[in-house]
Amino acid sequence: METLKINLRGLVPAILLMAACSATAHAADAQAAAQPKPAIVVLGDSLSAEYGLPRDTGWVNLLRDKLAKERFDYSVANSSISGDTTSGGRARLTAVLSRLKPAVVIVELGANDALRGVPLATTETNLRSIVDASQAAHAKVLLIGMYVPPNYGPDYTQKFHAVYERIAKDKNVPLVPFLLAGIADKPAMFQADQIHPTVQAQPLLLENVWPTLKPLLGASASH
Repeated sequence: METLKINLRGLVPAILLMAACSATAHAADAQAAAQPKPAIVVLGDSLSAEYGLPRDTGWVNLLRDKLAKERFDYSVANSSISGDTTSGGRARLTAVLSRLKPAVVIVELGANDALRGVPLATTETNLRSIVDASQAAHAKVLLIGMYVPPNYGPDYTQKFHAVYERIAKDKNVPLVPFLLAGIADKPAMFQADQIHPTVQAQPLLLENVWPTLKPLLGASASH
Protein backbone atom coordinates (compact mmCIF):
# COMPACT_ATOMS: atom_id res chain seq x y z
CA MET A 1 0.00 0.00 0.00
CA GLU A 2 2.86 2.32 0.81
CA THR A 3 4.30 1.84 -2.70
CA LEU A 4 0.93 2.70 -4.21
CA LYS A 5 0.77 5.93 -2.22
CA ILE A 6 4.22 6.93 -3.44
CA ASN A 7 3.30 6.28 -7.05
CA LEU A 8 0.11 8.28 -6.81
CA ARG A 9 2.01 11.05 -5.13
CA GLY A 10 4.46 11.07 -8.01
CA LEU A 11 1.69 11.20 -10.59
CA VAL A 12 0.17 14.41 -9.25
CA PRO A 13 2.89 16.79 -10.59
CA ALA A 14 2.84 15.01 -13.95
CA ILE A 15 -0.94 15.36 -14.21
CA LEU A 16 -0.73 19.02 -13.28
CA LEU A 17 2.02 19.55 -15.86
CA MET A 18 -0.06 17.88 -18.59
CA ALA A 19 -3.06 20.02 -17.67
CA ALA A 20 -0.91 23.17 -17.77
CA CYS A 21 0.51 22.22 -21.19
CA SER A 22 -2.99 21.52 -22.51
CA ALA A 23 -4.26 24.87 -21.24
CA THR A 24 -1.28 26.64 -22.81
CA ALA A 25 -1.92 24.92 -26.14
CA HIS A 26 -5.59 25.87 -26.05
CA ALA A 27 -4.67 29.46 -25.21
CA ALA A 28 -2.21 29.57 -28.10
CA ASP A 29 -4.85 28.18 -30.48
CA ALA A 30 -7.37 30.75 -29.26
CA GLN A 31 -4.84 33.56 -29.67
CA ALA A 32 -4.00 32.42 -33.20
CA ALA A 33 -7.69 32.27 -34.08
CA ALA A 34 -8.17 35.78 -32.72
CA GLN A 35 -5.38 37.24 -34.88
CA PRO A 36 -6.87 39.20 -37.79
CA LYS A 37 -6.06 38.04 -41.28
CA PRO A 38 -3.52 40.14 -43.18
CA ALA A 39 -5.41 42.59 -45.35
CA ILE A 40 -5.24 43.37 -49.04
CA VAL A 41 -6.51 46.89 -49.73
CA VAL A 42 -7.67 47.93 -53.17
CA LEU A 43 -7.32 51.69 -53.53
CA GLY A 44 -9.18 52.38 -56.73
CA ASP A 45 -11.87 54.17 -58.70
CA SER A 46 -15.08 53.06 -60.41
CA LEU A 47 -13.30 50.23 -62.26
CA SER A 48 -12.86 48.55 -58.88
CA ALA A 49 -15.90 49.99 -57.06
CA GLU A 50 -18.53 47.91 -58.92
CA TYR A 51 -19.92 50.93 -60.74
CA GLY A 52 -23.14 49.91 -62.52
CA LEU A 53 -22.80 46.29 -61.38
CA PRO A 54 -24.88 44.16 -59.04
CA ARG A 55 -23.43 44.06 -55.55
CA ASP A 56 -20.54 41.65 -54.97
CA THR A 57 -19.96 40.91 -58.67
CA GLY A 58 -16.89 43.07 -59.31
CA TRP A 59 -13.36 41.79 -59.70
CA VAL A 60 -12.42 42.76 -56.14
CA ASN A 61 -15.12 40.49 -54.73
CA LEU A 62 -14.03 37.76 -57.13
CA LEU A 63 -10.56 38.19 -55.65
CA ARG A 64 -11.96 37.23 -52.24
CA ASP A 65 -13.33 34.04 -53.75
CA LYS A 66 -10.03 33.35 -55.51
CA LEU A 67 -8.04 33.72 -52.30
CA ALA A 68 -10.36 31.34 -50.47
CA LYS A 69 -10.25 28.81 -53.30
CA GLU A 70 -6.47 28.83 -53.39
CA ARG A 71 -6.32 28.85 -49.58
CA PHE A 72 -4.58 32.17 -49.07
CA ASP A 73 -5.62 33.47 -45.66
CA TYR A 74 -6.14 37.16 -46.48
CA SER A 75 -9.01 39.56 -46.07
CA VAL A 76 -9.83 42.05 -48.83
CA ALA A 77 -10.90 45.63 -48.19
CA ASN A 78 -12.28 47.50 -51.18
CA SER A 79 -11.37 51.15 -50.64
CA SER A 80 -12.41 52.19 -54.12
CA ILE A 81 -14.60 55.21 -54.86
CA SER A 82 -16.25 55.91 -58.20
CA GLY A 83 -14.84 59.06 -59.77
CA ASP A 84 -11.77 59.10 -57.53
CA THR A 85 -8.53 60.62 -58.78
CA THR A 86 -4.96 60.11 -57.65
CA SER A 87 -5.35 63.25 -55.52
CA GLY A 88 -8.39 61.75 -53.80
CA GLY A 89 -6.64 58.46 -53.20
CA ARG A 90 -3.60 60.22 -51.81
CA ALA A 91 -5.74 62.34 -49.48
CA ARG A 92 -7.52 59.39 -47.91
CA LEU A 93 -4.66 56.91 -47.88
CA THR A 94 -3.33 57.82 -44.42
CA ALA A 95 -6.64 56.95 -42.79
CA VAL A 96 -6.89 53.71 -44.78
CA LEU A 97 -3.39 52.62 -43.77
CA SER A 98 -3.99 53.51 -40.13
CA ARG A 99 -7.31 51.70 -39.92
CA LEU A 100 -6.58 48.56 -41.95
CA LYS A 101 -2.79 48.15 -41.61
CA PRO A 102 -2.67 46.28 -44.92
CA ALA A 103 -0.09 43.73 -45.95
CA VAL A 104 -0.69 44.59 -49.62
CA VAL A 105 -2.00 47.74 -51.28
CA ILE A 106 -3.29 47.46 -54.84
CA VAL A 107 -3.28 50.91 -56.45
CA GLU A 108 -5.79 51.28 -59.30
CA LEU A 109 -6.01 55.01 -59.93
CA GLY A 110 -5.28 57.51 -62.70
CA ALA A 111 -7.98 57.04 -65.33
CA ASN A 112 -10.06 59.91 -63.93
CA ASP A 113 -7.00 62.14 -63.89
CA ALA A 114 -6.80 61.75 -67.67
CA LEU A 115 -10.53 62.29 -68.14
CA ARG A 116 -10.30 65.53 -66.16
CA GLY A 117 -7.16 66.79 -67.84
CA VAL A 118 -4.98 66.60 -64.73
CA PRO A 119 -1.34 67.32 -65.64
CA LEU A 120 0.73 64.17 -65.97
CA ALA A 121 3.26 65.54 -63.48
CA THR A 122 0.52 65.84 -60.85
CA THR A 123 -0.69 62.29 -61.48
CA GLU A 124 2.85 60.97 -61.20
CA THR A 125 3.55 62.89 -57.99
CA ASN A 126 0.38 61.58 -56.40
CA LEU A 127 1.03 57.97 -57.39
CA ARG A 128 4.59 58.15 -56.10
CA SER A 129 3.32 59.53 -52.80
CA ILE A 130 0.78 56.69 -52.53
CA VAL A 131 3.47 54.09 -53.16
CA ASP A 132 5.89 55.75 -50.70
CA ALA A 133 3.29 55.99 -47.93
CA SER A 134 2.19 52.39 -48.42
CA GLN A 135 5.75 51.11 -48.31
CA ALA A 136 6.49 53.23 -45.25
CA ALA A 137 3.55 51.46 -43.59
CA HIS A 138 5.29 48.13 -44.40
CA ALA A 139 2.80 47.16 -47.10
CA LYS A 140 3.73 45.58 -50.40
CA VAL A 141 2.41 47.56 -53.36
CA LEU A 142 0.93 46.39 -56.64
CA LEU A 143 0.48 49.13 -59.21
CA ILE A 144 -2.19 48.75 -61.89
CA GLY A 145 -1.51 50.66 -65.08
CA MET A 146 -3.98 52.25 -67.42
CA TYR A 147 -4.15 53.36 -71.04
CA VAL A 148 -6.39 56.23 -72.10
CA PRO A 149 -8.64 56.03 -75.20
CA PRO A 150 -6.86 56.54 -78.54
CA ASN A 151 -8.74 59.76 -79.20
CA TYR A 152 -6.36 61.43 -76.74
CA GLY A 153 -3.63 60.99 -79.35
CA PRO A 154 -0.79 58.46 -79.45
CA ASP A 155 1.73 60.82 -77.85
CA TYR A 156 -0.37 61.53 -74.77
CA THR A 157 -1.46 57.90 -74.54
CA GLN A 158 2.13 56.69 -74.42
CA LYS A 159 3.25 59.39 -71.99
CA PHE A 160 0.34 58.60 -69.70
CA HIS A 161 1.12 54.89 -69.53
CA ALA A 162 4.83 55.61 -69.16
CA VAL A 163 4.06 57.21 -65.77
CA TYR A 164 3.14 53.78 -64.38
CA GLU A 165 6.14 52.08 -65.95
CA ARG A 166 8.50 54.70 -64.55
CA ILE A 167 7.10 54.52 -61.02
CA ALA A 168 7.13 50.72 -61.01
CA LYS A 169 10.79 50.73 -62.03
CA ASP A 170 11.88 53.52 -59.68
CA LYS A 171 10.01 52.15 -56.66
CA ASN A 172 10.66 48.49 -57.46
CA VAL A 173 6.99 47.52 -57.36
CA PRO A 174 5.23 45.03 -59.64
CA LEU A 175 3.03 46.45 -62.37
CA VAL A 176 -0.10 45.11 -64.03
CA PRO A 177 0.34 46.92 -67.35
CA PHE A 178 -3.36 47.36 -68.16
CA LEU A 179 -6.39 46.37 -66.09
CA LEU A 180 -8.59 46.24 -69.21
CA ALA A 181 -6.22 44.11 -71.29
CA GLY A 182 -8.12 41.68 -73.47
CA ILE A 183 -11.41 43.57 -73.33
CA ALA A 184 -10.56 47.17 -74.29
CA ASP A 185 -11.35 46.48 -77.94
CA LYS A 186 -14.54 44.53 -77.25
CA PRO A 187 -17.57 46.85 -76.95
CA ALA A 188 -19.77 43.98 -75.74
CA MET A 189 -17.64 43.77 -72.59
CA PHE A 190 -18.62 47.30 -71.57
CA GLN A 191 -21.74 48.87 -70.16
CA ALA A 192 -23.74 51.35 -72.22
CA ASP A 193 -21.29 54.16 -71.37
CA GLN A 194 -18.48 52.17 -73.05
CA ILE A 195 -16.26 53.03 -70.09
CA HIS A 196 -17.16 50.57 -67.33
CA PRO A 197 -16.82 46.81 -67.85
CA THR A 198 -19.82 44.51 -67.53
CA VAL A 199 -20.32 41.68 -65.05
CA GLN A 200 -19.09 39.25 -67.70
CA ALA A 201 -15.80 41.15 -67.96
CA GLN A 202 -14.98 41.03 -64.25
CA PRO A 203 -13.34 37.57 -64.24
CA LEU A 204 -11.05 38.79 -67.03
CA LEU A 205 -10.01 41.79 -64.95
CA LEU A 206 -9.11 39.47 -62.10
CA GLU A 207 -7.15 37.28 -64.50
CA ASN A 208 -5.12 40.36 -65.44
CA VAL A 209 -4.33 41.09 -61.79
CA TRP A 210 -3.89 37.68 -60.20
CA PRO A 211 -0.60 36.47 -61.75
CA THR A 212 1.17 39.63 -60.55
CA LEU A 213 -0.52 39.68 -57.16
CA LYS A 214 0.01 36.05 -56.22
CA PRO A 215 3.82 36.29 -55.74
CA LEU A 216 3.25 39.06 -53.16
CA LEU A 217 1.24 36.76 -50.92
CA GLY A 218 2.56 34.45 -48.23
CA ALA A 219 2.42 30.68 -48.63
CA SER A 220 -1.10 29.30 -48.94
CA ALA A 221 -2.54 27.05 -46.25
CA SER A 222 -2.16 24.08 -48.58
CA HIS A 223 1.66 24.41 -48.67
